[in-house]
Amino acid sequence: MRRIGLISDTHDLLRPEALAFLRGCDHIIHGGDICDPRILGELAGIASLTVVRGNNDRGAWAQDIPETASFEIDGVRFHAIHNLAELSIDPVAAGVRVVVSGHSHRPLAQARDGVLYVNPGSAGPRRFRLPISVAELLLDGGAITPRIVELVAR
Repeated sequence: MRRIGLISDTHDLLRPEALAFLRGCDHIIHGGDICDPRILGELAGIASLTVVRGNNDRGAWAQDIPETASFEIDGVRFHAIHNLAELSIDPVAAGVRVVVSGHSHRPLAQARDGVLYVNPGSAGPRRFRLPISVAELLLDGGAITPRIVELVAR
C-alpha cells in the first residue's frame, strides 16, 4: 500500500500540523500557490514531491515549476493542475485515474466517469470560513481511497 499526501494553497505558510500529517507519505503532491520556495524543500525532505505552479507562484524561483504534471505511481496515472477550470486534457481519454487540483481552497473528493478529482483544500492561511485541510490517497493494488482531513490550527 502507498500513501500519497496532497497539499495545496500554502500561500507562504507551512503549518506544523500539515507537516505532521504528511510524515510517512511515500509521495507528496502540492497543488500550487506555494508562494515560498522553502516550503518545497521542507516537503521534499519528507517524501518524493510533485509540484505544479499556482497563479500566485511568481518570480524566478517559480519559473521552472510546471503548470501541469502527468505521472504514474504504482500503475495509477495522475494529472496535477492548480486550477481545475483550466484543465485542457480529457482525463478519461488520457488514461488518468486521479486529477489533483487546488486554487478554490474548497476540499473535494469526487469520482466522475471513473476519474477521481481531489482538491485537498487550503493548508495555508484561512480564507473566509473555509476549512484548513490536507488530504491523502491510499493506493492498494488498483483501489484508490481518498481522505480529506481538516487541520486544527494552533
